[in-house]
Amino acid sequence: MPSTGKPLTKVEIINALAKTTGFTKKDVGLVLDELAKLAYVEVKKNKKFTLPGIAIMKIVHRKAKVGRNPATGQQITIPARNVIKINVAKPCKDAVLGK
Repeated sequence: MPSTGKPLTKVEIINALAKTTGFTKKDVGLVLDELAKLAYVEVKKNKKFTLPGIAIMKIVHRKAKVGRNPATGQQITIPARNVIKINVAKPCKDAVLGK
């Protein structure tokens, strides 16, 4: 697939995977949807999900902190909260950036 400089859309990803694997577009789309659902459930339940060779999703706790309102400059308190952090896996870094 030629590079246009833009990220692939879901349809383009499905088409590319269907072409290279021989699976139907419907089956590839179903696998992508189920993979996303599995990731959401696992990261919520186990606080971590690994997509081998691509990325690791995990829930991390951010402490409360003091920030500033950029419009007024007034100090505000940003409450503590849980956020999802995604780290790129080493094989992905090596493949994209080189060793």
